[in-house]
Amino acid sequence: MTTINWLEETNKRKEDLLSTTQAFLRIKSVLDPATAREGAPFGEGIREALDFALGVCEKAGMTIKDVGGYAAHAEFGQGAELIGILSHVDVVPEGDGWSTPPYAAEIVDGRLVARGAIDDKGPTMAAIFAAKIVMELGLPLSKRVRFILGTDEESSWQCVKTYFEAEEMPTMGFTPDADFPLIYAEKGLTDLTLRQTVEAFQRLGLSVAENVQAKLVSLQAGLRMNMVPDKGVAILEPVGLESHAIAERYRQHLQANSLTGEVVEKDGFVQLHMEGVSVHGMDPSKGVNAGTELTHFLQSLVLDGRGAAYVGFADRYLYRQHGGEALGIAHVDEEMGALTVNTGVLEYEADKDALFRLNIRYPHSISFENWSALLTSHGAEAGFVLEVAEHLTPHRVDPQHPLVTTLQRVYTEQTGEEAGIIAIGGATYGRSLDVGVAFGPLFPGRADSAHQRDEHILVDDLIKATAIYAQAIYELAK
Repeated sequence: MTTINWLEETNKRKEDLLSTTQAFLRIKSVLDPATAREGAPFGEGIREALDFALGVCEKAGMTIKDVGGYAAHAEFGQGAELIGILSHVDVVPEGDGWSTPPYAAEIVDGRLVARGAIDDKGPTMAAIFAAKIVMELGLPLSKRVRFILGTDEESSWQCVKTYFEAEEMPTMGFTPDADFPLIYAEKGLTDLTLRQTVEAFQRLGLSVAENVQAKLVSLQAGLRMNMVPDKGVAILEPVGLESHAIAERYRQHLQANSLTGEVVEKDGFVQLHMEGVSVHGMDPSKGVNAGTELTHFLQSLVLDGRGAAYVGFADRYLYRQHGGEALGIAHVDEEMGALTVNTGVLEYEADKDALFRLNIRYPHSISFENWSALLTSHGAEAGFVLEVAEHLTPHRVDPQHPLVTTLQRVYTEQTGEEAGIIAIGGATYGRSLDVGVAFGPLFPGRADSAHQRDEHILVDDLIKATAIYAQAIYELAK
């Protein structure tokens, strides 16, 4: 058979690809509970985007199926085995500060700019057009190819959970919603809460604190478990130390440690404000945790019993403990890297529950049961109970699996570059498949604009990714 020039075939369809992608991006497909209904569980905008993508697939000759508006699929080919391509039609809210309207989908200086351009509506359309190329060339296939379109990847993943309760699991597949060359392994992801009730603290039977300098009335830092808190506020009631003395000690602490914050003395209380640096929870060491920096200062004061126990626990086990060293759960894996601990939310009120909300990511070579047992044990010593809000087990595909080796070869043939494989601390739709990886669309060296203002994909990269996906689909399904 004549060798196919996949890039040339893509360029023949460039104008159609761009105009269709632009029309897709102009649909505001943000989660909207106000317009949710049967068949559109996440709102009308997402339903419209799902219908648009299905329409493109159906027009190309694929067989489509809607799964209650939670997800849908479009299929072509024949055979017992099934190749899955997972992508999502929902996007995060647009935010402010765009240089062009976020849903105008304008092409500016070679960049297609819109919310969803890179995450994930641009790549979704690239993969659909890649399939159209395979179909239009009439290439023989021995497997079925199925596009699975999710609708709430940016929130709860209820879309794929609902879909796979009723539908077939692909033999293997990929998601075009991450980085090239290829992501083959993803750490386990957990959202955990350490909770201490007033009664649980009292049952510890700790002796009454003496020479108390201040009472910790409240502390709040962070909004999400998977982000390093960039702001923290503690409110103190002076007891043995006057307000101005506490304020002065805090200012000296900020200066001595090159930290940013302020003190407000008001109505007999002292408010301590701490500024941090927020980064994604998958790599907390790159940020500055305003919450644990605040508890570290508070540890230098003689606080009331419960306040002292709370900040003491934080200072011992969580302050700059990005790998869980003090907790005894530190672990480094040769492939996936280190276990990471992010204290994303700290909440304390003197007469209510005291909380630490943690995001812990761990490699496949350490079990959840082992490290969570240690965390449970340390928490119990201070009256905290461990609650598991969410747990996704590690995901890994053997680097020698045909899925991995085929996609590596395709990438190298299309780009002329070596196709290394990547392990990450984040989560992609790849882990929704029994055998799944993440494959593009972000090329090495490109800035990732996902979830940011002026989100974009280079037009040339969209074309190149489409050619890569076309050959990938053919090679996996031929």
